Amino acid sequence: MMYKRKRYLNFVLAIIVVIALSALVFSPSSVSAKSKVDCFDYSVQLTLEEQRITDSPYPYAEQILQHSGFDRFVKKFEQRLCSSPNLKHTQKMVKRLGTSLWNKAVARAQGKNVDGDLDSYDDRPLYWARLSMTKALRQWDPDFNVSNKNRQKLLKSLKYTSRGIASINFPKGKGVKLILVSGFDPYGFGTEYGARHSNPSGAIALQLDGLHFKTNDGQPAVIQSVNFPVLWKPFEEGIVENTFAPYLKEGPQQIDLMMTLSQGGPGKFDIEGYHGRWHVGTDNNGKWREGVIPTVSSWPMPNPLPEFIETTLPASAMINADTGPLPVRRDNHVCEWLPPNFSEMVCHDNGPTPGSKARSGGGGSYLSNEVGYRSNRVRLGLGAFEIPGGHVHIPSLDYPEDPEKYINPAFKYQRTIIVNQGVELVKAAAK
Repeated sequence: MMYKRKRYLNFVLAIIVVIALSALVFSPSSVSAKSKVDCFDYSVQLTLEEQRITDSPYPYAEQILQHSGFDRFVKKFEQRLCSSPNLKHTQKMVKRLGTSLWNKAVARAQGKNVDGDLDSYDDRPLYWARLSMTKALRQWDPDFNVSNKNRQKLLKSLKYTSRGIASINFPKGKGVKLILVSGFDPYGFGTEYGARHSNPSGAIALQLDGLHFKTNDGQPAVIQSVNFPVLWKPFEEGIVENTFAPYLKEGPQQIDLMMTLSQGGPGKFDIEGYHGRWHVGTDNNGKWREGVIPTVSSWPMPNPLPEFIETTLPASAMINADTGPLPVRRDNHVCEWLPPNFSEMVCHDNGPTPGSKARSGGGGSYLSNEVGYRSNRVRLGLGAFEIPGGHVHIPSLDYPEDPEKYINPAFKYQRTIIVNQGVELVKAAAK
C-alpha cells in the first residue's frame, strides 16, 4: 500500500513540474523576454553609410566604438528599442538618447568624460555610434505596428538630436555675443580604406559647443555648434536652413556671427570669399547631384536668387590674428559661365564677373560650398544683412601608411594642431 501511495505522489509531483514548466515557457512575460534579446529584421536594406559599419576591409567602426566606450552607448540604445512597449515611449526614448549621444560626444571632446584609450579630439566615435543607432532603428521590428512615416520621424529625431541641432541653447538676456558654428561628418569613403576617415571640422565643432569666452572689449560670448551630414537629401529637406534660420530672425536669440566649417586641402585654412549657386558630386550614400542648388519653401529666400554670395566674415582680422602655425588666407577663386551666352566657363581668382552664372565658389561645388551658400542665402532672405557669415575650409589630415591603422601618434598630433587652431580662428572672428 505504501509503495502504491509513493508511486502516486511521484506521479502527481511530475504533473505539477510539467505544468509549471509549461507555464514558464508559454507565459507572456517569457515571450516578452525572448523578444527583448533580438527585435531586429536584418533583411531590411540599410543605407550605404550604415553598410560601411561592417563592410569595410578592416573593422574600423568596431574598433573606434570599443576604444572610445561608445559601443556601450549603442548597446544601450538597442536594448531600449527592444524593450519599448509602444511608439510614444520610443519617441521619448529616441529624443533622450539622441541628445545624450551629442552631449556625451561634446563632453568627451572637451576632456570631461573620456572613456577608453582614444584621444579626446577624435570625432569618429560620434559618427559611428550615430550610424549604428540609425541602423538599429531602421531594422527595428517591434511587436506593435510602426508605419514607415513614423519610422522616418524617429530617424529624423535621432539625427537632429545627435547632431546638436535640437539642443542649441543660447543664454537669455542682453550683453552676450552669440555665435553659431557648424562642422561636418567624415567623408571620402570612395577609397578602400576611407572608413577610417575623420573630419577636423566636426572635431572643432565638438570642441566649441557651449564654449564661453570674452571678446577684445570684454563682452562675454558663447558658441553653440552642430555637425551636418555629407548627404544631399537632408540638405534638400532644409537641414541647414532649419538650423540657422531660427537664430537669424530678429529677436532675443538672434546670433551675432555664424560660421560653417568643412575639411579642405592640406596645410592651410581657407576663408572662402564666395559661395556659388551650383552643386555636383557623390555623397556618402552614393547619391549623385548636378545642377542649381534648390530652394526650400519653409524659409524666405532672397529675390532674385544670387549666383554668388560673398562672405561677410571679418577675414582680415582672422588672417592677422595669431591663431596657430598654419597659414590662413582668403580664397577668391570662382568658376563661372560668362554672359551673354553662358556657354564659356572660366576659372580665376578675381571673384565673380557681373552677370555671370556660378559653377563653383572658392570652396568648390560640393556640400562644403553648399552649406555656405544655403546658410547665407537664408540670412539674406531673412534680412539679416549685418550679421557676419561665411565658410572656412579646415586643413585635411594625413592617415597612417599602414591601412590596418586608423590612428597613430603623428596623426593625433596633426589633428590636435589643426583643431586647436580652428578653435582659435572661430574665436578670432567673434572677438
